[in-house]
Amino acid sequence: MQELLYTVGSFLVALAILITVHEYGHFWVARRLGVKVLRFSIGFGKPLLRYVGPRGGTEYVLAAIPLGGYVKMLDEQEGPVPEAERHLAFNRQPLRKRFAIVAAGPLFNFLFAILAYWAIFVAGDVGTRPVVGSVAPQSIAAAARFAPGDELLAVADRPTPTWEAAVFALMAEVLDGEDLVVRVRDEGGLESARVLDGAALAGLPDHPALLSNLGLSPARPVLPALIGELTPDSPAMAAGLRPGDRVLSIDDEPIAEWRDLVEAVRAHPDQPLRLGIERGAERREFRVVPQAVRMNDRTIGRIGAAARVPPRLFEEYRTEVRLGPLAAVGAAVGKTADMSLLMLRIIGRMLTGRASVENLGGPIAIAETAGKTASYGLRYFVKFLAVVSISLGVLNLLPIPILDGGHLLYFIIEAVKGSPLSEQAQLQGQRLGIALLATLMILAFYVDLSRLLG
Repeated sequence: MQELLYTVGSFLVALAILITVHEYGHFWVARRLGVKVLRFSIGFGKPLLRYVGPRGGTEYVLAAIPLGGYVKMLDEQEGPVPEAERHLAFNRQPLRKRFAIVAAGPLFNFLFAILAYWAIFVAGDVGTRPVVGSVAPQSIAAAARFAPGDELLAVADRPTPTWEAAVFALMAEVLDGEDLVVRVRDEGGLESARVLDGAALAGLPDHPALLSNLGLSPARPVLPALIGELTPDSPAMAAGLRPGDRVLSIDDEPIAEWRDLVEAVRAHPDQPLRLGIERGAERREFRVVPQAVRMNDRTIGRIGAAARVPPRLFEEYRTEVRLGPLAAVGAAVGKTADMSLLMLRIIGRMLTGRASVENLGGPIAIAETAGKTASYGLRYFVKFLAVVSISLGVLNLLPIPILDGGHLLYFIIEAVKGSPLSEQAQLQGQRLGIALLATLMILAFYVDLSRLLG
C-alpha cells in the first residue's frame, strides 16, 4: 500500500509540474502579447483551490481531475465581449500573435527539458561505463566481432560515455536499417571499429530490449555470496546463519555469486534448502526454509538476508559526465533535439505499421516509471520529467484538431487561403480530433493493462 501511495504521489507531482510548464507557456506569451487571460487552471472539473490575481483579474484554479489543464482567454467565439475589451480578445489578434500563443505551450515543454538536461550535465550525470560483459553466440553482435571487455566509445558519430548514452544512440541509429559503425576499445586498450549489419538490424523485432536483441549484455561487478545483514526473526537467522558467512552451495549446487543465491532462494518458497557455508576456516551446513511472499503476481522465496557489498565494488564501472555551464547548454539542446526526433520517428513507424503499439505508454506506465525514478533519486526523476516533457511537446504539435498542433494547422490554412476555416469545418475537425484522442487513450490503457497482466 505504501509503495502504491508513493507511485501515485510521484505521478501527481510529475503531472503538476509538466502541466504547469505547458500551460504557463500559453499564459505567459498571451499576457506579453496583450491578450486577457480569464483563467489559468491546473486540472479539470470542480475547483479545489481558487485565487483571483490583482493584475487583470485572472482566476488561478487547482481542479479535482489532475489529468491536464487549460488557459482560458477572452474570446468572442466563446461568449460576448464588452466593447472596451475587444482589443484584448484572442480572436482579434493578428495571425502571428495567435500562432505564437498556441505554439508557446509545446515550446515551454522543450525549454523545460533543455533546462533539466542542462542542470544534470552541470551537476554531473553519473552512469555506468558501456563495457560488454558477454556476447550471445550467433547474434548480430557476434557477427560484428564484439567481444567481452569491449568498451563502446561511439555509435556512428555519437559519443557513448555511459550505457544510457550507448542505448539511446543505438536506438536512434538502428531505425535507419543501414550498416552501423560502433567504435570500441578492447581489453588491451586497442581502439577499432565493429560494424553491425544493416540488413540484420532492419530485421530486429520491435522491442525495447535492444541490447539483448543485438546479443550484448553489459558487464557488471560480481557480488560475492557473502551474507551481510540479517532481518530479525527471519528464516536465515532462525537457521543459525551469521553476517560474514559465505554461501558455497545450495543442495550441493555450487554458488558462485550473490545472484545465484537469490535466484535459488526465490525459486523455492516454503521448500527446505541445504546451504553449504564457509565460516572462517570452518565449513558447515544449514537447513533453511525460504518464506513464501507475493511479488508481481507470483510467489517467491525469501530468507531475510542481505549481501555484504565490498568497498568500492562498483567504482570500476562507474563514470560521471560533467560539463561546464556553456558546454552544457549545447549538450542539453542536442539531447532534447535528438530525443524529439527519435519520438517522431517512432510515431511515424507506428503509423506505418513498422513499429509495435507496445511502444505506447499510458497513465499506468507513466505512473509506474514516475514512482521508480523518484525512488532512485532526484537525478533520475528529473531525467524522467525531461523525457515526458519532450513527449508532451511532440504530441501536442501533432496536427490533430483540439491539440495545439491542430490549431496551428488551422492557422497555416488561414495564412494560405487568406481567411479562417469555417466554424463548421473547425467543428468537424474537433470531432475527429476527439475521436482520435479517445482511440489513442483506449489503446494506451489496453497496452498498459496487457503489460500489467502479463
